[in-house]
Amino acid sequence: MFLKLIVCLGIILAFGVSTASALDKIKVGALRFTSHAPNFIAFEKGYFKDVGLEVEFRFFKSAQPMAVAIASGDVDFAVTAISGGLINLAGKGVIKVIGGALHEEKGIDGNLIIASQKAINNGLKTPANLRGHTFGITQTGSSFHYMAHKIAQKEGFKASEIKLKPLQKVGAIIGALKSEQIDAWSIVPHIAKALAKSPKIAIIGKISDYIPNYQVTTVFTSAKHAKNDRKLVKSFLKAFSRGVDDFNNALVDKTTNKKTSEDMIKLIHKYVYTSKPYAKAAPSIRNGAMRINKNAKLNITNIKDQLNWFKAEKLVKQHITMDMLVDVSYVDTY
Repeated sequence: MFLKLIVCLGIILAFGVSTASALDKIKVGALRFTSHAPNFIAFEKGYFKDVGLEVEFRFFKSAQPMAVAIASGDVDFAVTAISGGLINLAGKGVIKVIGGALHEEKGIDGNLIIASQKAINNGLKTPANLRGHTFGITQTGSSFHYMAHKIAQKEGFKASEIKLKPLQKVGAIIGALKSEQIDAWSIVPHIAKALAKSPKIAIIGKISDYIPNYQVTTVFTSAKHAKNDRKLVKSFLKAFSRGVDDFNNALVDKTTNKKTSEDMIKLIHKYVYTSKPYAKAAPSIRNGAMRINKNAKLNITNIKDQLNWFKAEKLVKQHITMDMLVDVSYVDTY
């Protein structure tokens, strides 16, 4: 009897070791934004483990360093905006966009254009008045750069007439706007709305009026993973997509009950606005939720527009094609 018990214990231990070793360890790049919540949800709810992935997060201050981290192998997957750096790395064959994430949708608050009250007093009443004013961006070739130029294009003045101020980090842009060192900026709603509570800052427009159906962020990985590790990539997207569903249901479509919604906000608060008490962080998280594409569906039409803009501005190599940038084999596109 004792011998049988030992044998059974050995089998259990062996099974346990086998199960643990079956988890593929990956590093996921993220920003401490509400828009990155699906990855946090998938981690906290065990969706990554369900598909055999053990996740470690690496946090960044802006989009372009994440692209570099993917290229170097320091990070396996990330969700962020298309940038010039990302496109040029894709042109070198080291990065691939594999899905869509944050998306502008009519009727749901998206990126908002905000301005300092001082600038408003000096004539910056609407985005049409941005000519001659300073506009904060992280880096040249960032999504903020793209948004600023699309505003100028629709309003009919030269993009060069907006004075872009590269400040490297989102936190630095926030500081510059608060201290009136820059006049305007465009950013996701949970940040824009929080800043607009100050009497020194106001919302003056919506990016959705200038870039309809804007694919704000994408899911991307290394070209090596996209080509050689299809099971790994599909597993990541499956877990991520479960997180997307939970996020949209609770905070965008609001089809869940109040407790489920509150639990979702508490989960996200572990990663977003962590320096603030829950009572102060919750309204910004709740009111700033944007649509994230179901099943990581990708708006290929807008990605093409972004690539063409980067080329027109000579911010990326002219030979780079959509095939170099995007692997369309993983998700539905439109």
